This record gives sequence, structure tokens and C-alpha cells, in this order.
Amino acid sequence: MLEAADVPFEAMAAGVDEESAKASLIAGRTGARDLADALAELKATKISQRHPEALVLGCDQVASLGERIFDKPASREEAAEHLVALAGETHRQTSAAVICESGRPIWRHVDVAKLTMRKLSDEFLAGYLDAEWPAVSGCAGGYRIEGRGAQLFTRIDGSHFTVLGMPLLPLLDYLRVREVIAA
Repeated sequence: MLEAADVPFEAMAAGVDEESAKASLIAGRTGARDLADALAELKATKISQRHPEALVLGCDQVASLGERIFDKPASREEAAEHLVALAGETHRQTSAAVICESGRPIWRHVDVAKLTMRKLSDEFLAGYLDAEWPAVSGCAGGYRIEGRGAQLFTRIDGSHFTVLGMPLLPLLDYLRVREVIAA
């Protein structure tokens, strides 16, 4: 998304044990909004400590239905289970972005999109996973709306960018204020 928006950046791995952090936060009954925010901050802070002169962006996304958090599916079977659980329901994609400088958060934004998934036939579900697995293994909820996943939904309320995993428009506004990109 940043490349398409012509935002200069360098991608870096944060080197954090995201799964352990996520498990600990969930065990502490952290909800989807705070979970996405905390993981985005963890990533940004870790890199910002190594590069204090830079503006460092960390992002995370959490799919949820009620209190249930949907991780990235580890197997095709788990992806099918996620999609069956979401079918006919309205769930949330919560995307968080945190910018750190000198190892400290200086800006954050959390956004939520509501997605209503249609009921899925077994035939459609099998065909969808035949076409999309393993590409959707890296996607919270087991779908990508920028591809065939668009066929899963009857309604989406909220920003397309939030569904894709980053609250891009508020981020661009902040980068203009900081004169990282042209106003």
C-alpha cells in the first residue's frame, strides 16, 4: 500500500516473537482493538530503538467475531473452519498503525471495518480454497478481498485500506503534517 501511494519506506523485520506476545495479550483478555494496537506498537518500538533517527511505522490487523479472535490460518482445514464460522455473520477487521521516533510512540491510529459474509455452499468453499490456498494462509480470517475473496461478502462498512491491513488515509495525513510526503 505504501509503495502504491508513493510513500518512501524501507521494510524491516522487527524481530519480535509476535505469537508469544499475542498469546500473552489474549490470555490477559485483551480485545481486538487493543491487541492490534499493542502489536503494532511492539513492532514499531523495537525497530525504532535500533533506528532512533527514523520515523518507524508498525502495523497489525486482527479479525474478530464477537470475542473470538481469528488468527492467520495454519492449514487449509483451519482456513475452511474460519470461513465456515464467519459465513452468514458480520465480523470486524481492526487495523492499527503506530509511528515511533527515538524508541517512543508519537502517533497512532486504529480503525475498524465491518464485513458481512454471505452464507457459503460447501462447493463454493472448496473451490475458493482450491484457488486461494496457500495465499490466504497469511491473511487474518482466511481471505483476501482484493482477489476472489470479494465474492465472500454481501456488505463491507469501512475503509478498503483497513480491510487490507492498514489505516492508510490517516497515516498519509500524518506524513503530510510531518512533511514526509508533499501536502
